[in-house]
Amino acid sequence: MSTLDTTLRIFPRLHAPRSWRLVERNIASSRGAWLVFVSGFFEPLFYLFFFVYPLQKFIGNVTFEGESVEYAAFVAPALLASSAMNGAWYDATNVFWKLRYGKVYDSILATPIGPKDVSVGETIWAVVRAMLYSTAYLIVIVLLGLVDSPWAILALPACFVIGFGFAGAGIAAVTWMRTWKDFDLVQLIMLPMFMFSATFYPISVYPEVLEWIVRCLPLYHGIELVRSLTTGTVGPFQLVNVAYLLAMGFVGLCISSRRIDKLLLK
Repeated sequence: MSTLDTTLRIFPRLHAPRSWRLVERNIASSRGAWLVFVSGFFEPLFYLFFFVYPLQKFIGNVTFEGESVEYAAFVAPALLASSAMNGAWYDATNVFWKLRYGKVYDSILATPIGPKDVSVGETIWAVVRAMLYSTAYLIVIVLLGLVDSPWAILALPACFVIGFGFAGAGIAAVTWMRTWKDFDLVQLIMLPMFMFSATFYPISVYPEVLEWIVRCLPLYHGIELVRSLTTGTVGPFQLVNVAYLLAMGFVGLCISSRRIDKLLLK
């Protein structure tokens, strides 16, 4: 067996036109759900205006990578990364309903679209939603003067990487879930990760053991990537951030492709 054949067995083939048909279907079905999209955009703004700005009066500036940064400018990129994560993750969880209850994919398989196309299409759509949230929020923080570096032009590509990582992992995770109660476990993971991934405080405030645990969290890598871009403290470690998130996305995509194939064709 050639190296090419082995690669194709490990990673699903990307049938772009057929995958995009599923994205078009999701766009059409979401036209009446605009309120859900809007609510996702306002969530980070609530944190920014009702939590971060009031605390800034007491905290002042914080030190990040040896630079003194205004507290709001320190937290804003973390909320941007979290916005990309939430957009991708929560849209990925819709796959659970489509798979287990709506039986949406059963009818889709009557078309030329296959299980691998379903996985790729849902991943693309989850990333699209992440980018919608990220773009809107980035415009807001730029207008508020919370972006201090021209490197911030790469913040949206960074959010794309974050969205892809969490979309791939999210869709893979929901294929293993059996009931809605399983989402309680997800919240037990997602909420602490959001609160403690150096979102609101520098990672240096944690004890050394906890600090290394935080460094292993995917959201920390997303926050570190975006924060470095918006504050101008870009370094070689950002390549590690990107590699971590891309690997998470590709591994998740591979797992979800195989799982959806197994669940739909069993």
